[in-house]
Amino acid sequence: MPVTMPRMGNIHIPFKALFEGLGIDYIMPPPNTQRTMTLGTKHSPEGLCIPFKMTLGNLIEALELGADKLLVPGGYGICRLGYYFKTQAQILQDIGYSFEMIPVGVSERKFLGIMEIVRRLSNNAPWAKIVSSFRFGIAKMNALDNVERKVHRVRPVEAVRGTANRIYARAVAAIDRAPDYRGLKTAVSGSLAELDGVARNEARPMVVGITGEFYVVLEPFSNLDVENELGKLGVEVRRSTFISEWMKFSLFLNPLGINEKKRVQRAAAPYLNRDIGGDGWESVGEKVLHAGKYDGIVHLAPFTCMPEIIAQNIMPHTEEQIPVLTILCDEQLAKPGMLTRLEAFVDLLERKRRVAAGTAKAN
Repeated sequence: MPVTMPRMGNIHIPFKALFEGLGIDYIMPPPNTQRTMTLGTKHSPEGLCIPFKMTLGNLIEALELGADKLLVPGGYGICRLGYYFKTQAQILQDIGYSFEMIPVGVSERKFLGIMEIVRRLSNNAPWAKIVSSFRFGIAKMNALDNVERKVHRVRPVEAVRGTANRIYARAVAAIDRAPDYRGLKTAVSGSLAELDGVARNEARPMVVGITGEFYVVLEPFSNLDVENELGKLGVEVRRSTFISEWMKFSLFLNPLGINEKKRVQRAAAPYLNRDIGGDGWESVGEKVLHAGKYDGIVHLAPFTCMPEIIAQNIMPHTEEQIPVLTILCDEQLAKPGMLTRLEAFVDLLERKRRVAAGTAKAN
């Protein structure tokens, strides 16, 4: 009975390591393409957001490949995410598929809830083996994020465009193939060394934060690879969240009491002092918290996402003066239009920096 789950960034790689370590038959959905989007859009209610449509498209493609058990996000909360699994299950049944849908309610039982689901899928494998496989999956997740952070710093200053991307593609494949911790360490150290050796220009790149709704921030297909496009424009990206960080703060109790999410929420408190669902609260806090560190912020939001619409309307009215570009992501978003907006935004930031430098020199 093969298991599958929707794609989002590189999350399939650590889960593949977890499932393979326990002998669970895992079907990885194909990479997100226009077909994924078309399938999801065709069978979704029009007003639903792009994360719903893309994940539905993932599940359809996985079912076509023979998947039987569908691991999907679920749970309780203000965002519509908690209702995805019920709506998607009904849609898939109406299409004619037979399956078992297993909602993963991260907000309820956190790490223990996920472990119980994994144990059931593994036919009650020993807890020691489950924890060992889970730790190796987490190690792969950390490795992927560490390499990606490095790519964000190298991409805007590389002398030959595309070099960092080629190294990153090889790194992702090597991390995916790594059979053990030793192989994983070799893959990461080799990739980081390659990135350190990339020829660079002398430019001082703009620094732009990427914040917004979790899925569209982490899934390049849904945001038309905005991080790569900013890198081509000579911009260093600072993403607000990585999957490894989300896992650390969402699944485990932090013994040191350090919770980046709470820190961001406190920063937003003068303008928004309660959870509005999704990542809207954190989007406002990211602007407030990093106004003195970044040149600008790109705010990614699914079209019709109420939490991010609220955040979008608050951001221009905070005291912190930092330009924000909101990009609404859905099936209608086109690359040429997005690139035009990014180019104009970066031009604005460069002009702002020149004016600030001239003023400082005059003083």
